[in-house]
Amino acid sequence: MRVRELAERLRVTFEGDGEIELAGAAELERAGGDELSFVAAPKYWKLADGSAAACLIVGMQFPATGRCVIRAQEPRMVFAQALHLLYPTTAIESGVHPSAVIEPGVVLGAQVSIGPLVSIAVGAIVGDGVQIRAGCVIGRHVKIGAGSLLHPRVTLYDGVEIGERAVLHSGCVIGADGFGFVMVEGKYRKFPQVGSVRLGDDVEVGANSCIDRAALGVTSIGDGVKIDNLVHIAHNCRIGDDVVIAAQTGLSGGVSVGDKAIIGGQVGIGDKARIEAGAVLGSGCGVLTSKIVRAGQPVWGTPARPLREYLEQLALASRLPEMQTAIRALEARLESPSTAPDGTDRTGE
Repeated sequence: MRVRELAERLRVTFEGDGEIELAGAAELERAGGDELSFVAAPKYWKLADGSAAACLIVGMQFPATGRCVIRAQEPRMVFAQALHLLYPTTAIESGVHPSAVIEPGVVLGAQVSIGPLVSIAVGAIVGDGVQIRAGCVIGRHVKIGAGSLLHPRVTLYDGVEIGERAVLHSGCVIGADGFGFVMVEGKYRKFPQVGSVRLGDDVEVGANSCIDRAALGVTSIGDGVKIDNLVHIAHNCRIGDDVVIAAQTGLSGGVSVGDKAIIGGQVGIGDKARIEAGAVLGSGCGVLTSKIVRAGQPVWGTPARPLREYLEQLALASRLPEMQTAIRALEARLESPSTAPDGTDRTGE
């Protein structure tokens, strides 16, 4: 694709040779003479000087250097849009593979694609343009919204509802039983998990992540939520819109997360904790059971606490060896027979 055509489709302006043909895209320091890259911030301007990229997507303040550039208010965002144009999704032919098992009563929308060894149980509804790749298992009365994509080996348990344009990556499991047990006569007995899971529109769930069904009611995931690989969301959790959850994070039962919250990797959240809208949970932090993280607040550490407090405590902890040395020196002086209780030197008395 030529630079001129790319800029037109992105609805932005370009400078330099618009006839340059772009074969792909790459990182700033590795891009070749037929590739596109981007400059996210002024601190990368010097790196851009040495880049061999054929064209750069840059900010409005980037200095004019005579090279081919595309200018944008948000270079990173426009670069992401450019990637969609340079690497279009391969079209998948609609139809049902002969090895797929489709039970009676299943409703398939228009232009669906059902891959090899897919199993779809009775009562399931598959919307228009849905792609279900090899080895997926779709339970009874599952609903999958139009335009969704299920990568290989996704499992949807009975009664799960998936919104439109969802992307479910390989190995994720939606609707398994929540971890609910009660002690009866000294032994754990299963508390029946009879609820369901509902995902909103434009949700993406990473590989090998699990979202459990509610014991009663619904485990709900809002519109636009992005969930990384190896995330566990337990029964009866409620996740608001446009929440981002990074890898290896676990939410215990009954947790609520407000709109646009950001949860870092390897975060642990206890039962019935409440994460309010716009809160930021730093990687590796731990939120205790029933704890409330206030709206817009960044927290870090275990137990999770406001970022400023966490950093102050971290700075104090880094001084502990120095403080220990000083305390030992003081103790040695106090214990010395040549030192009076008031600290004066008694030598020579």
